[in-house]
Amino acid sequence: MTLAIRTTALCRYFNEFRAVDRLELQVERGTFYGFLGPNGAGKSTTIKMLTGLLAASSGHARVLGLDILDSGEALEIKRRIGVVPEDLALFDHLTAREHLTFIGRMHLMPRDTIARRIDELLALLGLEQDERKLTLEYSHGMKKKLALAAALLPNPDLLFLDEPFEGVDAVTSRVIRDTLAGYVRRGSTVFLTSHVLEVVERLCTHVGIIAKGRLVVQSALDDIRRGGSLEQCFLEQVGADSDAAQTLSWLDETSS
Repeated sequence: MTLAIRTTALCRYFNEFRAVDRLELQVERGTFYGFLGPNGAGKSTTIKMLTGLLAASSGHARVLGLDILDSGEALEIKRRIGVVPEDLALFDHLTAREHLTFIGRMHLMPRDTIARRIDELLALLGLEQDERKLTLEYSHGMKKKLALAAALLPNPDLLFLDEPFEGVDAVTSRVIRDTLAGYVRRGSTVFLTSHVLEVVERLCTHVGIIAKGRLVVQSALDDIRRGGSLEQCFLEQVGADSDAAQTLSWLDETSS
């Protein structure tokens, strides 16, 4: 089994708070891996460590067979991955085309390849009519699409996507899902966080569930389904009781 991501006792502390606690991930290459958990479980912190945006407090990780703690190998990892981070990390005073051109040049791509891929990405994601606008003028959904375009531009071996469908319209969402599915079919790997379980069930082949910084489930999605639904598994593992639904006290009151 060839792994795209492997972590060993990976930890990240913020003072006394353990955001990620002895994480043991194994993500096979060529899989669509859904990384699930409630808010504050450690999903975004994990992605930041794996992509070099945040140092681990302890433990080890290898991405595409390379050691994130080795400075030379860490640089090679950055060359081979694409990332849609939690905060999107866009340049407000560049247009979409300028932003993507900059990303392409940072990856040392030929100028004609950059221009061709930008044309295709802007058309695919419905941004071609707004490519001359500054990024600061974009809606949240448009910024999300531009961040995805930047991640896809260098044709990476591994994509890290932190809530890529948030704020994206239904039509573009379908286009993105189809694009990512094709990306995995060719043998690349996607590591996705999402709160929308329906999206995960439709796209992912493997799932990991994190709760309070600890990995509580890691399995093929088909294996989880044999024991029930993904939603049921998720609620059980994060400590939520689906049968004990809470409501607002005044909803039971008779309206006057």
